[in-house]
Amino acid sequence: MLKHWLKAFRLRTLPLALSCIFLGSALASSNGYFNKHVFILAILTTVFLQILSNLSNDYGDSIHGADNAERVGPTRAVQSGAITARQMKKAIIVFIVLSLISGIALVYEGTKDIDLSYGILFILLGLAAIAAAIKYTAGKNPYGYRGLGDLFVFLFFGIVGVTGTYYLHHHELQSALFLPASAIGFLSTAVLNLNNMRDRIPDERAGKRTLVVHLGQERSKYYHLFLLSAANICAIIYVCMNYDNPKQFLFLMIVPIHIMNLKKVFTQNNPGSLDPELKKIALSTLLFAILLGAGNL
Repeated sequence: MLKHWLKAFRLRTLPLALSCIFLGSALASSNGYFNKHVFILAILTTVFLQILSNLSNDYGDSIHGADNAERVGPTRAVQSGAITARQMKKAIIVFIVLSLISGIALVYEGTKDIDLSYGILFILLGLAAIAAAIKYTAGKNPYGYRGLGDLFVFLFFGIVGVTGTYYLHHHELQSALFLPASAIGFLSTAVLNLNNMRDRIPDERAGKRTLVVHLGQERSKYYHLFLLSAANICAIIYVCMNYDNPKQFLFLMIVPIHIMNLKKVFTQNNPGSLDPELKKIALSTLLFAILLGAGNL
């Protein structure tokens, strides 16, 4: 049973979730602000939220019929019967509670020395993150079935994740931070786009109207090109605005991985061939965040 739960957790998605924490923390540290308790609690909260999202996605897609025999990617737990829908609902509740406990501790640690209103704001953002994790494919009218998944991933895995982490360390925000935050948001969205390109046909038949279903397979390829290009452009502009030494461009070492990924996207018409690319782009996004952050230390 443990192996089924570990599979349902989809551990290969965790590097993507951690990218925001690593980059936000590194950029705060580059300005002389780093709180190790914030860093640890942010990692815990992000991991809990990511697993919550994965479990809710497994449950929601199974209930709505998007996970079926035609699905190209890995077999899901509820779909296969390895975990019952009731067991999955209980696990979702457990990770909601864990996310709340960890999130409240994070907000307390990160805002205890500033105005209470900021703490309340972060609590609301945390509740919104939990709701977003659940409502992607679960519940009535899930937003992932209406082509809004890309927007929510960009916001929570990019803008909110990076700037929120930075603020909990530093207690200040600079407008330029939205550039690296957008870079991670674009890369995170690229992972979702690959996932949706892989699953386009079964999603369309199941009524799951992802952005890829709306755009079609060919235009989704150019959308993918935009996402990867925009991520690098945002990071380059940020470095140029804060240039001090060449090591700040270390993140460009990831560009060859992006080029190889684009070659695969544009030349392969077999949806199944995109599945290994998800892990590559997720891991390379974490490395991109580490290199961008380390280069600015």
